[in-house]
Amino acid sequence: MAHIEMLFRFIGGLGMFLYGMNVMADGLQKSAGGSMRHLLGILTQNRILGILLGAIVTAVIQSSSATTVMVVGFVNAGLMNLTQAVGIIMGANIGTTITAWIVSMSEWGSILKPEFFAPLLIGIGAFLILFSKKEKPRELSEILMGFGLLFIGLNFMSGAITPYRDAPIFSEAFRILGSNPVLGILTGLVVTAVIQSSSASVGILQTLAANGVVTWNSAIYITLGQNIGTCITALLSSLGAQRTAKRAAVIHLLFNVTGALLFGGVMFGIFSLNQTLAAAPINSVQISVFHTVFNITNTILLYPFAGWLVKMSGMLIKGEEEAQEEESFPLPHLDERILETPSFAVEHAAKEVVRMGELSCRHANMVFEAVRTGNQKRVDKAYQLEETMNKYERQMTEYLAKIGKASLTDQQRQVVGNLLYTVGDIERMSDHCDNIAEMAEQMIKERLTFSMEAMHDLEEIESLTLDAMKASVLARQTEKMAYVQQTIQLEDEVDDLEEDLREKHIERLTRNQCSAARGVIYLDILNNIERISDHANNIAGYVADEIQ
Repeated sequence: MAHIEMLFRFIGGLGMFLYGMNVMADGLQKSAGGSMRHLLGILTQNRILGILLGAIVTAVIQSSSATTVMVVGFVNAGLMNLTQAVGIIMGANIGTTITAWIVSMSEWGSILKPEFFAPLLIGIGAFLILFSKKEKPRELSEILMGFGLLFIGLNFMSGAITPYRDAPIFSEAFRILGSNPVLGILTGLVVTAVIQSSSASVGILQTLAANGVVTWNSAIYITLGQNIGTCITALLSSLGAQRTAKRAAVIHLLFNVTGALLFGGVMFGIFSLNQTLAAAPINSVQISVFHTVFNITNTILLYPFAGWLVKMSGMLIKGEEEAQEEESFPLPHLDERILETPSFAVEHAAKEVVRMGELSCRHANMVFEAVRTGNQKRVDKAYQLEETMNKYERQMTEYLAKIGKASLTDQQRQVVGNLLYTVGDIERMSDHCDNIAEMAEQMIKERLTFSMEAMHDLEEIESLTLDAMKASVLARQTEKMAYVQQTIQLEDEVDDLEEDLREKHIERLTRNQCSAARGVIYLDILNNIERISDHANNIAGYVADEIQ
């Protein structure tokens, strides 16, 4: 029974460790949400900034696998190329070392041992959750409770191992793993691949090391294997993705395998010359030091060979990218892998909504031109764009609904809600454009034209409406109040002008200067144009709510 109890204790400790890591990462990500959103713009910058970004994101979300999976998603969505992806993948390997340092904190001194402060952290976190209604303290509570659970889990695992620290099985197992580099690397690789978390496998190794049962040579080889094993998640994620995305996952594997081979060879030479060091026990802090030195050095060594990694991935994943169906109006670049990091997913969705808004401006300009010129090709193109806008709306709504289910801050949840409303308004603007296209087609078929005066008036209100649409899209893109105010002002001008033009056209009808058929179409066009500006005003209003 005692052995079963220790097994349960170890499994429970591992569960608490993983759950605590997840809760802490969730709290950190919420706390850094605003900063994380703006980091998305760095993705298009140089490789050094990419390394920095990869390290920061991984340190926050506590998972190099999640970062790499997200990179695969960005590549699959066409938001970054492979050369840019290399930098972030390198940075992710550096950022993941923070986990090892957190685990090794218990050996920094008695005051940092889990049993000393972990219960206090959980207690403070619980009180903040129960008695604070503000968002920031609740985010802090998640970080504290996750941190506390993580250390209690480590304590449980260590307590389960302590009675067996002198067992011959441990010394024999690590002697075999240390004397055989290939077997040691394979062990780290398999354990990490099975549990799908290098953080967990490193935590287990460091817990064993804290009990003095792990030797230097076995720890080094297992750690190198863990770095390879963490690539499995991204490789599995890339299945079914485009070839470029598969190549991004392969780059991650090549980077870690190359580093493991280089360091494995060097360390094998050192251990062959110094048998005493090889057989000496290693502690968790020393594992953290090696883990950090390995990843930073590996990045420095392979940074100049980023192009080689890209070429090698192309050789392993052969073939040109599948030819995309030629489409004038591309659909949104959405990939569910990006949902791994909700802060990035929110910003990515906002960028796609802006693209949808820009398409709606093209749609409006297209139908206005069709009315002015009587060009059937413009009408047909407008119909095609309307179909794209309907698909865009469905895909964006589904994607935003998935983001809404993720762990978000109150502000991010408000942004997601407003983006949903914005998508609806943009789609309705497109519907009004479709109505105008139908009227333009009717005019072409019936050979109807407006008078010079009526056409001049239409051009004036069309110009104002287009300006209002563009201003609302800029308001959404930049989140600046100046564009919100500009949209509101332009919408007011459109409303006033629509009333004036309606009265002028009714006067023309009463003087028999315009036929009834043309008059009905003209008034319908005016009505649809005015409704488009109303929806532009709504979009600006959502942005105003977020700013205030």
